[in-house]
Amino acid sequence: MSNKIVVTVPHNLGVEKAKQRLAERLTKLQRDYVDKVAHSEVTWSGDVANIHVKALGQTASAQITVLADMARVEVQLPWLLAALSGRVQQMIQHNADDVLKIGHTPKK
Repeated sequence: MSNKIVVTVPHNLGVEKAKQRLAERLTKLQRDYVDKVAHSEVTWSGDVANIHVKALGQTASAQITVLADMARVEVQLPWLLAALSGRVQQMIQHNADDVLKIGHTPKK
């Protein structure tokens, strides 16, 4: 059972606008789930966001690479959570599609 998830989401926003929207959503998710995770951290290095989340004694990491026409999300789940990879992939795809679509109105 694989514990690596890769999702690519096409967009036509350009790098800066896509980064802004993704950063806003990541901040919202951190705020929404603060009581469910022990620690979460997002650091940007250029057009790449590195994400680390610790919950229930497990650590998951992700990397979002923003390109001019797509965002690539790669998530590494600990082996205990690998069984949930399908649900995690659906959640990532839904959030990324929602954030990067044209006519986007941020959800508060």
